Parts: sequence; structure tokens; C-alpha cells
Amino acid sequence: MSPDATGTAPTRPPSSPAARGSSAWAWLSNLGGVGLVGVLLWWLGTGPALAGLRRIDAPAVLTALALGALATVGCAWRWRLVAEALGIRLPLGAAVADCYRAVFLNATLPGGVLGDVHRAVRHGREAGDLGRAVRAVIWERTAGQLVQVVLAAVLLLALPSPVRPYLPVVTAVAVAVGLVLVVLVRTLPRSGPSRRARAVRAATADVRAGLLGRRTGPGVLFASTVVVGCHLATFVLAARVAGITAPLTVLVPLTLLALLAMGLPANMAGFGPREGVAAWAFGAAGLGAAEGVATALVYGALVLVAALPGAAVLVLRGRPSALRERPGDRTVGAQGGSSPVPAAGLAGSA
Repeated sequence: MSPDATGTAPTRPPSSPAARGSSAWAWLSNLGGVGLVGVLLWWLGTGPALAGLRRIDAPAVLTALALGALATVGCAWRWRLVAEALGIRLPLGAAVADCYRAVFLNATLPGGVLGDVHRAVRHGREAGDLGRAVRAVIWERTAGQLVQVVLAAVLLLALPSPVRPYLPVVTAVAVAVGLVLVVLVRTLPRSGPSRRARAVRAATADVRAGLLGRRTGPGVLFASTVVVGCHLATFVLAARVAGITAPLTVLVPLTLLALLAMGLPANMAGFGPREGVAAWAFGAAGLGAAEGVATALVYGALVLVAALPGAAVLVLRGRPSALRERPGDRTVGAQGGSSPVPAAGLAGSA
């Protein structure tokens, strides 16, 4: 896809050193994820993994499809809340279809984010505002990741896990870093015509309207919690299919660690760090490293099954929808609980 993350065409030619370096890093990260899975299977053996994959039956598939549907609707609702708070119309049905397609592309293409890039650019072109559409996807994805990290920290502090002794220090460091970042952001210039000042104004307005507004904030938090819960339930389902009978108080923290590892860049459609962390966490908990890899691979298979409706959307929904902004959508804030912000003031962020 030619547009970059901002929805605009790259200014450097594809043959530039920067482009070649980016392409090389993409290949290295993908190969690294596949290579890590291969090394783990060579070291630990393929028996548990193959046995777990063979145990995937119709009830497991139907449960994964149901959990995937609930998670996709949650993502779509969160996206709709953020987008419309930023002033871009997004019907829920169109959001669900686009999210399904994005989930399928994320599960089948390297990197794990190309589906989200696609839905952001597509929505921006249909709505006639590429910049705000891209920012809406960025902010809703960021909100989901933040909620996942916070929920993981709470559960990992409350339940026994291999990382529990280190969590107080890690949490304190994370809070300190967050406070430093907040202070640094507040010191950035917000007035004037410079690009940096416009970006700060746009980001501040986006966060206030799209994430912290009185009408959007609770919905974004609830939707993100539902999505994380569905991912966690799918991972627990994968563990049961793989033959892990440990109680939930033991299993949940281990699956949370594997879910967090999926955010690392060196992966191939999610595979790689997830299996590595699962092997370490399950081994440290006494459940067996091979069983951890088997659980992670079964989870990947169930996620791919749950994403299959997105393949149908990809085939059937090829034409652009009649999605256009309404005249009253050129300002935001009425839905977000903050004062209206002109669309021109939101167009400056990258």
C-alpha cells in the first residue's frame, strides 16, 4: 500500500536508503518471528503443538468465532465513538465490516497492523478527510493498548505469576516515565503557526474529544475492556484445547504475558514473541515450555478462524460505501464534552 501512516504518499522514492532500510527491517522482523517459532519447535519438539492443533474441534471453533465477533464489534464501536467525536461520520455496520477485514489482514499479513492502516486510509478517502480518519484509528488503537496494559498490570499484581515479584518496580518506573512524558508534552508550544504547535493542538483536541469526553470516554473504556476480555478468553480456550488443566488463577497471568508480547514488532502476523514468552512463562510456572508453545500456536489458529469472516468482507465489499461527512460534522466537541474545535485546527497532526 503506497500511502504511509498519515495517509499521504511518501515523499522519498522507494529506492532511497531510508525506504530500503525500512523494507529490510520489515523482512528481518518477519523472518525473526518465524525463525523464533521454528527454533522453539526444534528445541522443544513438535509433539505437544501438533497434538493441540489436532484437538481443535467444532465447539472450539464456534466459541472462537463468537468471541471474535464480540471483540470485533467492540473494536468497531470504539472506533465509531472516536471517529464521530473527531467529526467523521462512521456507521456502526460499516465499522464492523471494516474491522473484520482489518482483523483478517492483520492475521494473515506481516506486521499485524496493515489491516488497520487499510481501514484508516479507506475510511479517510470515503469520508473526505484522510488526516482525521487516520488519527481516529491511531487513537482508538492506542486506547485499546493502554487499557490492555493497565488491566494486565492489575491482574498480574493480584494473581501469582513469574513476573509478580518485579511488578512493583516496573509499575513505579512506568508511572514515572508517563509523568515525565506528560510534563514534556505540556512544555511543547501550543500557539503559533509552526507544524509542531499545530500537531500539539490537534493531539490535545483529539484526546479531549475522542478519548476523554464525557460521552466517549466511558464507551471507549468499556469497549476496550470487552475486547481485552475476549482475547483473554480465547487464549484460555486455546490452553484448554492444548490440554492445560491449570486453574484460571494460574493460567490467566501466563496468557496475559503472551498477549502483551504480541505488541513486540518482531513477529509474523502475531507469531514469534507470543510463542517465546508463552514458552518461558508456562515453563517458569511449572506447566512446561512445550505446552506454552502449543497453547500459543492453538491461539493463533483460533484467531485465524475467528478472522475468516473478514475474508468474505474483503471479497464482497470491494466498492466504496456512500460514506460522506454531513455538513454539521466539520466541528467536533458536541459529543466529546469539550468545546467545539474547528476541523482546520485538527488537521495539523501527523
